[in-house]
Amino acid sequence: MSKIIFTGGGSAGHVTLNLALIPFFLEKGWEVVYIGSYNGIERDLLKKFNKVKYYAIQTGKLRRYFSWQNFWDAVKIPLGVFQAIFIVLKERPNIIFSKGGFVSFPVVLAGRICGVRCLMHESDVTPGLANKMSLPFVERFFTTFDDTIKYVKNKAKVDCIGPVLSDRFEGGDKKRGCALCGFDENKPVIMFVGGSLGAKTLNEAVRANLKELLSKYQLIHICGRGQTDESIQAAGYKQFDYVDVQFKDLMKASDVVVSRSGSNAIFELLSLHKPMVLVPLPSVASRGEQSLNAKSFKDKGYAEIVRDEDLTDSALFLQTIDEVFVHRSDYEKRMQNADLKATNNTELASKVMKLAK
Repeated sequence: MSKIIFTGGGSAGHVTLNLALIPFFLEKGWEVVYIGSYNGIERDLLKKFNKVKYYAIQTGKLRRYFSWQNFWDAVKIPLGVFQAIFIVLKERPNIIFSKGGFVSFPVVLAGRICGVRCLMHESDVTPGLANKMSLPFVERFFTTFDDTIKYVKNKAKVDCIGPVLSDRFEGGDKKRGCALCGFDENKPVIMFVGGSLGAKTLNEAVRANLKELLSKYQLIHICGRGQTDESIQAAGYKQFDYVDVQFKDLMKASDVVVSRSGSNAIFELLSLHKPMVLVPLPSVASRGEQSLNAKSFKDKGYAEIVRDEDLTDSALFLQTIDEVFVHRSDYEKRMQNADLKATNNTELASKVMKLAK
């Protein structure tokens, strides 16, 4: 029986693609193993797959800034490598597929040490730090953007496949989404989503402007794990920490989406023709890839941008949402005419299976 190890974690963006690919391997009779962290979101998300064996390893967060925690994490990373080597030798997979995040580097390095072929995927224009460190040890590097090749020395290993669009939004139903929230189907809905880990500044902006927003819209607020505020109970306002299966129904019910601008998220919104207000991660908290993503979408007329540092400007925040809602049909038309050049899950799974032979 063929076997694959998936790795990636820390946030849903480093897990979602793996979750979409796993069913194809299970259907083809592959044995699937996942290496993630002890407390990351990936551990919870993998629980829905009874046939997937999950291993947790030590993970040190890879930071671009000084922190005393870096010294402790410098110990965790080699420990994670040794744990990953043990797992790879025990499981003897045909191939390893990495989606990035700080848990992935020890697994990729372990694969190289153990002589197992490794493949890796990057959603953003610039490779994340874990993927940069992993690049010398992978055989094939799948990318979303053509421009990513500029950041890779060995360009022969790059395979630009465009955005990988999952089927997780297929079959979404507005009626079910509104029923889940207790909403009126005839009143407009704005969805706020800051990613699986949430966005503190975006959450604060929603709550600070709740009264004004509710005067015009119903609000779906996906706050991130542990960031809901149960003291807020208002008609037309529904908050969640994280949504998985029912996300497609909530998305179908939404007229405009206010979101961070990770590549996975915005290309999914583009494929659904959802008008967007994008709030990129600030440069102090990222390498700037979300700002590049957001600018690209704004330039093409798919979205408007509110900088994270401007979220405290209530007038700007509310005005931008109103502008996108009022002109939503214009944004939708431009997105309908977009040439996505996308890859679907089946095509990518087939590529990986062929490379494993």
